[in-house]
Amino acid sequence: MKKGLTIGLHSAPFPLLLGGMGVRISAGRLAGHVALCGGFGTVAAAGIGVNSRHYNGRNLAQADPLAFQDEIRKAYAIAPQGVIGVNCMVAVTNYAEMVLAACEAGAKFIVSGAGLPMQLPGIVADRFPEVALIPIVSSSRAAELIARKWHKNYARLPDAVVVEDPDTAGGHLGEKLENIGTGAYDQYQTVRDVKEYFRKVWQADVPVIAAGGIWDRSDMEQALARGADAVQMASRFVCTEECDADPAFKQAYLECRPEDIGLIMSPAGLPGRAIIRHFDQVRQSQLDAGQRCPSNCLHRCSFKEDRERFCIIEALDRAQRGDVVRGLVFCGSNAWKADRITTVAEIFTELFSENQALSPLVSNG
Repeated sequence: MKKGLTIGLHSAPFPLLLGGMGVRISAGRLAGHVALCGGFGTVAAAGIGVNSRHYNGRNLAQADPLAFQDEIRKAYAIAPQGVIGVNCMVAVTNYAEMVLAACEAGAKFIVSGAGLPMQLPGIVADRFPEVALIPIVSSSRAAELIARKWHKNYARLPDAVVVEDPDTAGGHLGEKLENIGTGAYDQYQTVRDVKEYFRKVWQADVPVIAAGGIWDRSDMEQALARGADAVQMASRFVCTEECDADPAFKQAYLECRPEDIGLIMSPAGLPGRAIIRHFDQVRQSQLDAGQRCPSNCLHRCSFKEDRERFCIIEALDRAQRGDVVRGLVFCGSNAWKADRITTVAEIFTELFSENQALSPLVSNG
């Protein structure tokens, strides 16, 4: 099995990146423990300020960067020598502010999706050259567009690329709703195409990370065998003691069946994968409460503009705090496989036992 992962200037013992999960599902505690065990630990930016000590119900723009930095520092307190970074959505209104806040708090990498992060190197610019930049794509064409734009405008290429499978990944998906689940998408052909593009056009060996549907050791080994340099895993880490979600959120994973997982349309204009058993109550509960846009968190939002669909930050916050009936529980297609609460260390042992999964970071932490 492939050992280790290097992205830009940063190396970890194992080829695993924690997928970003907002609102506060992958926050400081989960990210810190993933980094402690030898992976790349990721704090998700989306809605991180909600329900934080900085939030008064009306000041999300001010609370978000402060809460983000709190969680990054919390992760480093758990894994001082770990590789800790963030996931920032392009679609949010405070994208640049959150990227800069993360860099100032010591983030070692920025993963960016929910739109193409064409301006990301310009935000980081010369102030934080050591921060690795990692776009999320679902096609080789998107990777090519980003590479050409970044090279032309900023003389920079991505330090790694995440290739996300819209047929299996959780949360917001970078594909049109009608194209998901048709059987036409070949994730690992896309992985190989992206890898070959950077080698052929730029003579660069850019790590390509497979995301979506990766649950266990056999999934990971298949991904590595089919061309990926590493895997991104998110849903698998929800049912851990260290996950930042309420126990009721984790219980929703433990109780869900394959038929409970489906696609929804986000007010951001993107499809998303979630547990849909109670989905009709998400919007209805907001209508009953007279919910209005509380934070202007998205550039494009059908709820903010026309009160269509629902307020996504409110729905995700409800679920994270334990209201999984009126809240939205994002998940990947394999969330139904969760059967117990475990620990991050136990997952790493299962995945990497032949490589002595509990890395020196754990023994020294």
